[in-house]
Amino acid sequence: MKKSLLVLISFFVISILVGCGYKPSSYYAKQQIKGNVFVDLFVNLKDPKNSVLIKDAMNELLVHRLDAKLVTNKDEADTIIYLRLGSVSMNELDYDKQGFTKLYRANVNINVRYENSEYNNSFNVSGTHEFSIEGTTITDTKRFEAIKSAASKALEEVISKIAVYSFKK
Repeated sequence: MKKSLLVLISFFVISILVGCGYKPSSYYAKQQIKGNVFVDLFVNLKDPKNSVLIKDAMNELLVHRLDAKLVTNKDEADTIIYLRLGSVSMNELDYDKQGFTKLYRANVNINVRYENSEYNNSFNVSGTHEFSIEGTTITDTKRFEAIKSAASKALEEVISKIAVYSFKK
């Protein structure tokens, strides 16, 4: 009985999604990001380590979610994506009984611009990551991991933002 009910519900869900023409946002993003892709990074001299981290995360996103073919030469690219680390900040969220900060939030803003023969769009994405610390100071490792996580969350927005631009043509 449970199996047949599960099959019936699955059938209805699938038929509704297929029947209404549902397509994931990556389908529309692929229409904007075409051919060979080159990711150009503006390295922030105040925070070069985190700038490079953003490029690596973007490359991973392009390859795994959009099946893009990355190239290392700008002249070979059909689409160029420009990345710039806009800002990184840490906010205090919670304190212990002695008044020391125990919970922080890392905030990352990234400027994204992409262009090819048909499109030229730019937008900003942001991400946050909350983390706790032991002791009274943030270690470089904790800070780096928090920024890495916040940047990854910010870049997850890129596909949906690009997909939205496919409707504005």
